[in-house]
Amino acid sequence: MHAFFATGGKQYRAEKGAVIHIERIEGDEGAEIRFDQVFAVQDGDDVRIGTPTVENAVVIGEIKAQDRHKKIIVFKKRRRQNSRRKNGHRQHRTVIEITDIVFA
Repeated sequence: MHAFFATGGKQYRAEKGAVIHIERIEGDEGAEIRFDQVFAVQDGDDVRIGTPTVENAVVIGEIKAQDRHKKIIVFKKRRRQNSRRKNGHRQHRTVIEITDIVFA
C-alpha cells in the first residue's frame, strides 16, 4: 500500500516503513504527525484518486530527527567588474518514518 501526500508545498510518495526527508515541521523526536492532505491511495488493485484529496485518508508518521541538508554554495559573479559573492546555505528538514496509511 502506498499514498501520495503533500506538506511544505511539495508532494511525497509514502509506503509503510519508509523514511522520508521533508521540509521542516515543528515537533519533537518521537512525536506522531498526521498528514491529511492525501491525493491518492493504492492498496493492491484498489486505487482511489481524490478530487483534489481523498476523503478520510490520513498518512501517519513518526518524527525521527530534526536536521539540515548538506550545504549548497551560492556563487554570483559579474564578469570584468571585479565583483563576486560566495554564500553557503543549509536548508532545515525533518526526517520522518511512515508508520501507517489509513483510509476508509
